[in-house]
Amino acid sequence: MWEEKDIKKVLVSEDEIKARAAVLGKQIAQDYQGKSPLLVALLRGSVPFLAELLKHIDLDIQYDFMDVSSYEGTESIGDIKIIKDLDTSIIGMDILLVEDIVDTGRTIETVKKTLLNKGAKSVKVATLLDKPSRRVVDMKADYVGFAVENEFVVGFGMDFNQRYRCLPYVGVLKDECYQGK
Repeated sequence: MWEEKDIKKVLVSEDEIKARAAVLGKQIAQDYQGKSPLLVALLRGSVPFLAELLKHIDLDIQYDFMDVSSYEGTESIGDIKIIKDLDTSIIGMDILLVEDIVDTGRTIETVKKTLLNKGAKSVKVATLLDKPSRRVVDMKADYVGFAVENEFVVGFGMDFNQRYRCLPYVGVLKDECYQGK
């Protein structure tokens, strides 16, 4: 593939992602047994993870999408701008936020508070990747695919300037592909 020349190393393979999604899906199904949670995916990066996770949650679930922005340039500032809000009323619902990566935690923490203010009964977080070394707010995801170091990752929904999203794995982008851009 044309993109692979820009990848320093594969961090998490497609098979590892599928296996971990199966484990997480079973755990989510157990934890929400007897309930019908609403999975809320944050666009766009979380879509491949959501699609894989849905295959393994044996519950009557619904899903919806939000598109939020918390960036000014390349830095997360935590000031959430909702670009696309939910189409579903969430009053009294159990929500599972599905994210591609939790980095500083600012976006997820703000979205959680927003959903609770809109009447959600509970809000938990499932993330494919977690970068705890970058955390600036005290929050932990409830379901974590993989904890990763502070490297620039792309693939399986994650991008750099809208590129590399369709890689079937998570890779570390070569420094020269993003430095100085």
